[in-house]
Amino acid sequence: MPAITADTLTLPRVAAPDPAAAARRPVLSVTTAPSDYEGEGFPVRRAFAGVPVSALDPFIHMDQMGEVEYAPGEPKGTPWHPHRGFETVTYIIDGIFDHQDSNGGGGTITNGDTQWMTAGAGLLHIEKPPEHLVVSGGLFHGVQLWVNLPRAHKFHPPRYQDIRGRQTALLASADGGTLLRVIAGELDGHAGPGVTFTPITMVHATVSPGARLELPWNPAFNALAYVLAGHGTVGDERRPVRKGQLAVFGQGGSLSLAADPSQPQAEPNLEVLLLGGQPIREPVVHYGPFVMNTRAEILQAMEDYQAGRLGVVPAERMPHTGGE
Repeated sequence: MPAITADTLTLPRVAAPDPAAAARRPVLSVTTAPSDYEGEGFPVRRAFAGVPVSALDPFIHMDQMGEVEYAPGEPKGTPWHPHRGFETVTYIIDGIFDHQDSNGGGGTITNGDTQWMTAGAGLLHIEKPPEHLVVSGGLFHGVQLWVNLPRAHKFHPPRYQDIRGRQTALLASADGGTLLRVIAGELDGHAGPGVTFTPITMVHATVSPGARLELPWNPAFNALAYVLAGHGTVGDERRPVRKGQLAVFGQGGSLSLAADPSQPQAEPNLEVLLLGGQPIREPVVHYGPFVMNTRAEILQAMEDYQAGRLGVVPAERMPHTGGE
């Protein structure tokens, strides 16, 4: 799991929260993501399955893509598809993905990169492995997160942010036992590069075996911890968690988790994606690739897509340079 790595001894430290000033968040639930297939048939885990929408707000949906070692000829992506009313966040941990949209945007993301697409008013989009990966095969592992947009921004013009792995804010826990990659939002005053309509925090934490992570967390945000790899515990309750499980925390100003001293041979650390956001608290009607506030808006989105008002598939694919 390469993503972006660094020596925690050389990084800024996140101060451990003061227990007297920041109430520790309790663990409300731990759920296991069911496995499924997406697009042309690549394997995913549905991270939010079975979790109430009220606990997820402002997040809508998340897939862990892979982790899969493709044989030559096996890598798959998605066909052209529409989006409206939300933002997609694609974080590639291992492997490489090309993406393109009907507005002329596109690029290549690879180890540790994030592609942040604000669908807003709507567009057509495609995600594919590059041809050389299809030929050679190889490891692929990533996450796609859907972040809701408030009613006021549902019809914002589409936009992209291509966030290179080296742009993420790299931090260490107070004891140096955890590497923290801040992709969006802020943690203990350190800001990540992602710009969001809805205030959120997105952090990829690598917790060394036996280490315990205690973090300050915005009390106005919700708090979710999804295990990408390894074994550990969450909360003061020390509830066991493993790869493919999501912990939902209750209210408070800090959260905690820990890595088991012994980890699987293929997964030497506890890898966790930490998510939090300011709840939007608006009606949500989610149908396929559309996330709106009313059923009438969903029907309008479907009509607009069928009429070509969300864009048309380009005649030729744009070149992918992998640049900024």
